Amino acid sequence: MNAKGMNDVSKPIRDIAYETLKQAIITGELPAGSRIVETVYANKLHISRTPLREAFRKLELDGLVSCEVRRGVIVRAFTIDDIEEIYGIRNALMLLITPSVMANINDQDIADLEEILSRMDVSQQQENPEELAVQNRQFHRRIEYISNKKRILRVIDSQEEYIKRFSAIAIASIVHRSQAHGEHHRMLQYLKDRDQQRFDDLMQRHLEESKEVCLKAIDGRIGKFSDLKNP
Repeated sequence: MNAKGMNDVSKPIRDIAYETLKQAIITGELPAGSRIVETVYANKLHISRTPLREAFRKLELDGLVSCEVRRGVIVRAFTIDDIEEIYGIRNALMLLITPSVMANINDQDIADLEEILSRMDVSQQQENPEELAVQNRQFHRRIEYISNKKRILRVIDSQEEYIKRFSAIAIASIVHRSQAHGEHHRMLQYLKDRDQQRFDDLMQRHLEESKEVCLKAIDGRIGKFSDLKNP
């Protein structure tokens, strides 16, 4: 677990502990079912138990851990409902900001998106899911931030680590197919054309398909979601 952020004096210790543990859980460094022993992690993160307990409470509110009698703090598995809800939040908010994206986009934004797409073309051709997953998020986040809707973007950002993980799962399962990547090129063309309706329709379909691909990929890994139904 990378705890170097614990040296960031600009944030309360409890928040840094929370973010460090959240990142470890989402990336799988702390897998589902793991027990987070309070004394061990207080020593590992070089903090007292009080801010660590506060971090545990925030993680429990996020649904990432459960505090169980006699067992302590246990890392929860992601459920199907979790994935549906996280994608639902992100996708609904993305569709709220598309009019602002269309209104604000300029030549530099288009150039930036073209540059990201050129790197995605290479990763797609090489069937490199790791690089493509990173570039995919760069492309979508670049579009999101064109909107300049700061409050909505803060909510989207709060789900970012989840979306990165789920997107990586989805992309790894479809990297050999070009349909999703081709949609990114069409999105950019619609932005260039200032075609709001086609951009919205494509974005909605693209985001929904991304969710479905992620769910199917997880289904293929664990078989009928049996592990996710009972975290």
